[in-house]
Amino acid sequence: MGFIKYLLAICFLGLALLHVSLAQSSHQDFVNAHNAARAKVGVGPIRWNYTIAAYAQNYANKRSGDCNLEHSEGPYGENLAEGYDNLNGVDAVNLWIAEKPYYNHKSNQCVGGECLHYTQVVWRDSVHLGCARVKCHNGWMFVICSYDPPGNYEGERPF
Repeated sequence: MGFIKYLLAICFLGLALLHVSLAQSSHQDFVNAHNAARAKVGVGPIRWNYTIAAYAQNYANKRSGDCNLEHSEGPYGENLAEGYDNLNGVDAVNLWIAEKPYYNHKSNQCVGGECLHYTQVVWRDSVHLGCARVKCHNGWMFVICSYDPPGNYEGERPF
């Protein structure tokens, strides 16, 4: 009986650690998610930048009180997301990438839905990335990724 309790305790601990690891995102997870989408359209990789990440974290901290999806109006390109407390960084990036079907490369326009988050993810000239995630007072998560140089210039193609 003692062995079964020990085994159950180990299983429970393993599940708890798995939950924690799924809920968190390292900076490399953000980079990998971006670069997978960029590679699909032939755009070079984006690299993590700690200065930009500090900017993103500072802004995320400011949004922690209300979790509102308001842009920082700062010097970087920016994607924002919010969601339940299990929203991690990769989930947020995947939400932005999910807009891909609405981007019409031929016309260089969003057709039938939002696509500007997607085009920022794959913007060829954006080569530096910094992201942050914070839990808001309402229990939701706020995720921001900042891009340098910024993208989504009207009339220009992302790739």
